[in-house]
Amino acid sequence: MSECNMSYKDTGVDYAAMDPHKRESLQAAASTDGHLARLGFSAVPWSRGESAFLVETPLGHIGFVVEGLGTKSLVADALCHIIDVIFFPDKSFYDQVAQCNVAMAVNDLITLGVRPAVYGQYLAVGSSSWFNDETRRHDLIEGTKKACDLARCTWGGGETPTLKGIIVPDTTDLAGATWGIIPRKDQVINSANIRHGDAIVIIESSGIHANGLTLARSIAERKDGLWKKIANYFFPEKFPLRALPDGYLTKLPDGRTYGETLLDPTHIYVGLVEDCLNAGVHIHYAVNITGHGWRKLMRATQPFAYVIERLPAQLPIFDFIQKHGPVDDYEAYGNLNMGAGFALYVSKVDTIRVLEVADQHGIGAFVAGHIEESAEKKVIIKPKGLVYTSETLSVR
Repeated sequence: MSECNMSYKDTGVDYAAMDPHKRESLQAAASTDGHLARLGFSAVPWSRGESAFLVETPLGHIGFVVEGLGTKSLVADALCHIIDVIFFPDKSFYDQVAQCNVAMAVNDLITLGVRPAVYGQYLAVGSSSWFNDETRRHDLIEGTKKACDLARCTWGGGETPTLKGIIVPDTTDLAGATWGIIPRKDQVINSANIRHGDAIVIIESSGIHANGLTLARSIAERKDGLWKKIANYFFPEKFPLRALPDGYLTKLPDGRTYGETLLDPTHIYVGLVEDCLNAGVHIHYAVNITGHGWRKLMRATQPFAYVIERLPAQLPIFDFIQKHGPVDDYEAYGNLNMGAGFALYVSKVDTIRVLEVADQHGIGAFVAGHIEESAEKKVIIKPKGLVYTSETLSVR
């Protein structure tokens, strides 16, 4: 890991290694589309590579998503071991983790206008003894139920395998799948509708959500070796110590601990987007800002420039990560949500209604920029002087 600026790749998460597999998988998957014909259905080709996959049926469009939580549960586990009995004896944080798990799938589904109908949870553990922790188990159940209510969908069940030898004992791999429908064809959110001059409305995040946790965890868990401590003693400016003495219990400027702030539950944007559509807002495109950070703003295939002129208020969690990584702006905005959890592209006349609906849901939103015709795809973040070209996002 670099002694200077920290990168996501340094922590073992390398999109350049993962994205080719995604693209090859999409190509192979497309060759199976013909099997839908026997049911009277057909695939929607342009949805390949989007956050959700669409199928056209005589009853309307059906959408489908499978998503994983990632490593956020490990933060909950670590924090519980540290503070058990002392601070929160009856708290596991798994109700918040559960909401993040549901959010990963339903927030992807709604990007195409698909209303979640049924959610299925995947809960794999390394040992069946994981279920002996009653607080954690009940928090997970209650959190999943609450999140499904927020997403306006039915929890249909799931799968709970014990995978000894694959998953470390007393840890879990959480994931989920959801499907839903688009009741009217005119409410399909299709990137083909993006136009020069469209407004980019940013819907604010609650915090780090559930991507970038591997990087965030490495900041809390790293140690300074003996040689580093000796070098720091003699040359503190040249060899600064990087470990956090209090780890997850390190206080942020707002008084909250690093660990509890990382565990803030992810916003569920389903109701907000659905209510915008029901209010007659023509959403040209929608982006769930998760992995790849603000680069996701150029997920559509067309060569547009996405020009950001205003940023959300910086949340303390991102200031902390950037300072203690350290993580520079290019790396941070290229991988983390940095206060922007979701984005809607709409005509300027629709922005007022979007902001009104967001306010009704108690979630911050603002017009952050606009879309311009361009010879190539790129995201321009003017306040930070950042430019991400199409080569930096290769998910399709």
